[in-house]
Parts: sequence; structure tokens; C-alpha cells
Amino acid sequence: MKASQFLISTLKEAPADAEVVSHRLMTRAGMIKKLGAGIYNYMPMGLRVIQKVERIVREEMNRAGAVELTMPVIQPAELWQETGRFDKMGPELLRIKDRHDRDFVVQPTSEEVITDIARQELRSYKQLPKNLYQIQTKFRDERRPRFGLMRGREFIMKDAYSFDRDEAGAKASYQVMAAAYRRIFDRFGLTYRAVAADSGAIGGDLSEEFQVIAATGEDAIVYCPTSDYAANIEKAEALAPAGPRPAASSALTKTPTPGKSTCADVAELLGVPLATTVKSLVLATDELNEAGEIVKTQVWLLLLRGDHDMNEVKVGKVPGLSAGYRFATVPEIEAHFGCKPGYLGPIGLKLPVKLVVDREVAVMADWICGANEVDFHLTGVNWGRDLPEPEVVADIRNVVEGDLSPDGKGVLAIERGIEVGHVFYLGTKYSKAMNATFLDEDGKPKAFEMGCYGIGVTRLPAAAIEQNHDERGIIWPDAIAPFTVVLCPIGMDRFPDVKTAAESLYAELVAAGVDVLLDDRGERPGAMFADWELIGVPHRVTIGDKGLKEGVLEYQHRRDTAATKVAVAEVVAFLKGRIQA
Repeated sequence: MKASQFLISTLKEAPADAEVVSHRLMTRAGMIKKLGAGIYNYMPMGLRVIQKVERIVREEMNRAGAVELTMPVIQPAELWQETGRFDKMGPELLRIKDRHDRDFVVQPTSEEVITDIARQELRSYKQLPKNLYQIQTKFRDERRPRFGLMRGREFIMKDAYSFDRDEAGAKASYQVMAAAYRRIFDRFGLTYRAVAADSGAIGGDLSEEFQVIAATGEDAIVYCPTSDYAANIEKAEALAPAGPRPAASSALTKTPTPGKSTCADVAELLGVPLATTVKSLVLATDELNEAGEIVKTQVWLLLLRGDHDMNEVKVGKVPGLSAGYRFATVPEIEAHFGCKPGYLGPIGLKLPVKLVVDREVAVMADWICGANEVDFHLTGVNWGRDLPEPEVVADIRNVVEGDLSPDGKGVLAIERGIEVGHVFYLGTKYSKAMNATFLDEDGKPKAFEMGCYGIGVTRLPAAAIEQNHDERGIIWPDAIAPFTVVLCPIGMDRFPDVKTAAESLYAELVAAGVDVLLDDRGERPGAMFADWELIGVPHRVTIGDKGLKEGVLEYQHRRDTAATKVAVAEVVAFLKGRIQA
């Protein structure tokens, strides 16, 4: 490609609403152009990156035995009503009506449609296993789209769905996909982690997220530097605290703490470590009748160490809370504790509550908690002496750096990541809801065992930029750069030898299969270099009259601080040696 034929539209300034690096640089580099909130045009330079991502994904999916198809963006509501998701999903699901007043959705995902295909086409166990995938536009009506392609409303995803005759087969298909994903992300040339993820209400342990490591990532990734353990913050566990609990050594004392309503403030006032305090979190669960009216409410008290935070996913697995919970209202709190929030504790309640104690708190002695009276806390609190031993003890907190790894092979560290892929064992959630069955070897119908596997095709370039940039612009890995090599002739309109050498080298690289662009726009060197540093093409060759007279060209990788002189006759071989396959 020659630059004069291409559309290059770089900007000196980023738009005011660009909050993160990738959004700023993709806009400035002319890769995306905003059309509406969370909706972008993929400009030619950005589309080349997306197409390279798609090509790698497609090659590895095909290599893994998956079969490509395409499902509609607009889907009839009937299928979504079969699984209940038409009503259960929130406003993120864009619902529309056609001229006949029939309901449709703009798909954010395609489990229903692919399951409908399977129940029509896959009728016998002899046709299994099957893995069907698509690379398709999706839409999620985010309340607050932001960060450019990181959290847009319209986006492109690769989603795949496996169908197996039993759980063992489904788990085998899952492992095939997990291996394919590792090959895909290895080829992208990005630093990433595959981390264990929570399976949510579907259950099961087979769920992994693929996270591109970046300081600006929204997700917290927990890992052990001295072992293979890695999980997202919702899933991560620390090694259970060792016992036995220390013996009580302090008397229970009601201590004035005027105006100190947080654990941190109380610890500072009393001059004690924050880890000696216990925080009280009050939840509620509602029992509904058939009309959806609340007929009974149960209030719960959760106790966590003052320096720990509640993990909502783990709390959602506690028996009694797994069907859903909410934070209690102030009137509910005051009715049960006789006190407003900020001074709550488990001793001296007005009405009974269900108590759930984090396992760290269960082994504490002489701890501090609210006295259920404004401006007072209790110090020297001990289990067994001051209140009964806890009946429900669970891991309900987020891990923190320095916790012991659950595999016993070191301590945990935390870094930030951007989720760009997810592999998930679904089981029969959708096949049973949609009566999608096949005839097994015994001639009886059986529900498909399913898995789903997604990659954020348009999110991935943004994640790559968050990981690979500097003050001058983007630094693309070779595999997904819009162009691998850019040729920058200096004064080709004034020096015939420069023009001849540039066009000759360009033709030679094209013939060698190198993805090369010749900048024949006649720009000044400073402006030309600034454009390609902003756009992030990884390999640049500068062709100048002075260098040609010496028989050399100048090569510079986007990460290099200085150029390297290379003999004209050796440039093609040199580039082939530097370009990463």
C-alpha cells in the first residue's frame, strides 16, 4: 500500500471525552472516529488491526476444529423468552419491535440462537462433538459507555459454542478451547494471564478469563509469583487461617469513640492496628409471593476484619444468600440494632439476625466492634465468652497482597488486567431451557452439554495499546500492527535516486510477503516520523540521498532510541530477521 492511496487522518490533540490512553491514541492515530455514545466508525487504519486480530483468531479456531458460521445481529424475542433472558436481562439488552409489533433484540450474545441451530441440526450422538463459532457485531446498551473501544455499546466479538454428549466430552472440548486461546494470545505478542474465574449462578469450576496485563486495567488479577496459581479477584482465595484461636487476654469494655464511625478512624483513635477491628455489614433477603410482593424479610450481619473488603461473589454462595441479596435499609438496620450505621456490632441486638463470619474473624481474639450505640465501640471482644461461637463461617472477603497462596507455594500478588477473552463450561443451562436434545447411543433423548468461548475482537486492540505505548504514540506488536513496515523516503520528489530506491525496496518487500507501506506523500521528515510513531508501525526504514551515496539505509524499531545503518543490499534480509512471525 502507498500512503497517497490510503486514508491517513492523524490529529495533534485527542477529544475531550477520551479518558484512557487507548481511546486518545486510537482517535489521534485516525483508527476510530466517534459516531455516537459508545459507537465508532472503524477507520481504514484501525480496521487493518481488527482484521489482523480476526485472522489470527480464525486460524486458531479452525485449527482447533471449530466451524465458522454467522448468526443475525437482530434476533426474534421468542428464543430469548424460552430461556427467560428476555425478561431477566436489564436495559443492557436492546429490545425493539418491527412494523408488525413483533419483539426482537439486538444481540449482545448468541446462546439462544446457537442452541436453536443445534436442536435442529444435531440429532444424533454420532454428530458430536461440534464447536460452532462466529465473528460478529454485538450491541450492549451500556448505561455509561466510556474508554472508547474498551467499553463501547457496539463491538465485535468472536463467540464459540461447543456441543457434547456428556460432561466428560464437554470438559475435553473446554480444554481444547483453552489451549487454542493460549495459542491465540501468544500470537498476539501481548503479556497476558489466564486466570481462574467465578462461574456465577451456572456453577462448576471450569471458567477462565484471559487478561492483558496493563496498569490501567479495570480488573484485579491475583497470582502467586512462585507458582502457577492465578485467579480474578472474585474467585481468588487465600490459604485458610491457621488455628488455634489465641486465648482471650482483655476484658470486654465499652469504649468512647466520639465521631469515629469507621474502622480506620477507630483504630487511629485507639492507637491499634486496623486488623484488630471488625466491620459489620448488614444485608437483607426478601421472600416474595406469586405477585412479586415481599412477604418476609430476613436481615443478615456479616463480620469482616477492618482491613478487608467484602467479596460479593463469595457472599452470593453462602447458603441463604445464594438466591440474591441486597444491602439492608437504614430503617431495617435501626430496627434490629437500635443504632444507625457506623457503630454496629453483634452484641446487644434488638432483633435477631443471621450471622455470617469471615473465617479470618472466626480465629480472632480481643477484637473491636461497634457497641450498637452512637459514639461507642466494644474492645476486648471474644468468641465463646462474650458471644456464642459462630455457626456460619465462610470465606467472604477479597484477598490482599501478601496473603498466603491457597496452593501453599508462596504469597499472593495483585496486578491490573483487561479482560479480552473468556472460556466457560455451560453445562445444560440453555439446552434444557430450550429442550435441545439429541438421541444418545441408547436411543433416548439427552440434553447437550455446552461450553461458550468469547474473545473481544475490538476490545483487544485497545488493550494492546494500554500495554504498549509511550509519549509519542502506539507501539504495536508485529502480529496486529496496521502495517508491519513503513518506508520513509526523504525528499523523493527532489532526489530521483531516493524515489527509485524507495519504490524498488517497496516492490521487493511486497513480493516477499511483507506488509509494507510506502509513505509517498512528500511530507517533511519530522511530520512523517511523528505520524508513524503515533500510529505505531513497529519497523521503519528511512531512505535518504546522503545514505544512498554511502550505500546504506536507516532502520529503526518503534522501541529503539536510535537508528541502525543497514547496507541497501541487506535490508530485506535484515527486516525479515527482525519481524516476528
